[in-house]
Amino acid sequence: MPNAEEALLFVVDDDAELRGMLQQYLGKLGFEVVAMASADELLRRLPRRRPHLVVLDLMMPGTGGLEALRKLRADGDDLPLILLTARGDEIDRILGLEMGADDYLAKPFNPRELLARIHAVLRRRQPPSGGAPRAGAAMRVGAYWLDPQTRTLQGDGAPLRLSSGEFALLGALVAHPLKTLSRERLIDLTRGGGHELSERAVDVQVLRLRKLIERDPENPVLIQTVRGVGYVFVPQEAP
Repeated sequence: MPNAEEALLFVVDDDAELRGMLQQYLGKLGFEVVAMASADELLRRLPRRRPHLVVLDLMMPGTGGLEALRKLRADGDDLPLILLTARGDEIDRILGLEMGADDYLAKPFNPRELLARIHAVLRRRQPPSGGAPRAGAAMRVGAYWLDPQTRTLQGDGAPLRLSSGEFALLGALVAHPLKTLSRERLIDLTRGGGHELSERAVDVQVLRLRKLIERDPENPVLIQTVRGVGYVFVPQEAP
């Protein structure tokens, strides 16, 4: 994970007061912060300069946060991204995760909470340690290999790039084969205790992973549901 002194953040929000507050707060902690008022400006700047992470407001005039996220992921850009959402917009948060957002935070929020999310996302972008796959130790996932170095699934075709959240979730499941993990436990393993990620959001990311790794996502064999409990990874030999 880059040190704060090395990390460049883009903060994109049409609320000038919030932009200024975050730029000052995060700047005092050593981050280099570039503030922008629109997603259109973000999309224009990205080809010229790449940040380590983007904090992106969901609802803005012109191009909205979801639309910008959709464009980035459609272009194969896995730029780390945290969405800012209005409290109670559960559907939009789920959509954001479905499109590959790394995390979300509901407004209003404590800047220290955003700081914790930033550190968590940047940390998940590094090869995990402990129970998750070790750096350099690719692990079999059905017809693919999970590569911790590049956070991709390697198979016969082009590598499938995962968001940091998807990589952390798949890594946690693969690291505990044949062990049923509750949604709450998966949140702890991938996000840390006290995270407000909903259990529904875990389900969404499982669905995304199934679409990537399962031959028949409607009848999964690798990531199986244990009704009323959670999920279990069942290793399978490659066909």
